Amino acid sequence: MVSRSESTVAHGPEHGLERLIFFSDAVFAIVITLLVIDLHAPRLPYGSPDRAYWIALAELTPGFIGFVISFFVIGFYWTGHHRTLSLARHFSPKLFAPNLMLLAAVAAMPFFTAFASANPAMRVPVFCYCAWLLVAGVCNRWLQAVVTSPPVVDEHAPHDLILTARDRGTAVILGTLTATIVSLVIPIFGQMALCSIPAWRGLLHRLRERKAAKE
Repeated sequence: MVSRSESTVAHGPEHGLERLIFFSDAVFAIVITLLVIDLHAPRLPYGSPDRAYWIALAELTPGFIGFVISFFVIGFYWTGHHRTLSLARHFSPKLFAPNLMLLAAVAAMPFFTAFASANPAMRVPVFCYCAWLLVAGVCNRWLQAVVTSPPVVDEHAPHDLILTARDRGTAVILGTLTATIVSLVIPIFGQMALCSIPAWRGLLHRLRERKAAKE
């Protein structure tokens, strides 16, 4: 027979938060694995010369580049998701919408990765890729806003950590927005512009420090 205290632990707010985190981790794991599906091993006639195999592999270069970029992009989103949820202490139904929207955005990444990889340096595919990351960034920031506010946030979470988490989310939006704009002007540099995210994060951190110093 289950005691009252055991029942509370198994079905209380903490249990709801754990289920949300486990489900999210599973989605991230599946999506990041699906990226490799579009990398089809070349099949050449038996006895083909070595040069033909190297050429066939070289033709897959855009796909490999897309895989590497998206693998780390999704990995960074998962890291951010983990870091954000570590600030949560209480479960709330308010978490459902932003978390599901973020997972939906992440789940579509294999398609946009394949689209951009099949059409390297082309304006529309690269723009769609970067713009979709912007959508994911907005959903991510929405989730951060809910997690770092009552009633979800841990009352004992350091205020600096909360502000840093929010800055990271804002930096992702600014970085993906930069990449989206660059993709329209110089498509070949669109995905590279995602590297501006750390720069935006540093800028936001410095601005926050200056504001704190003035106060």
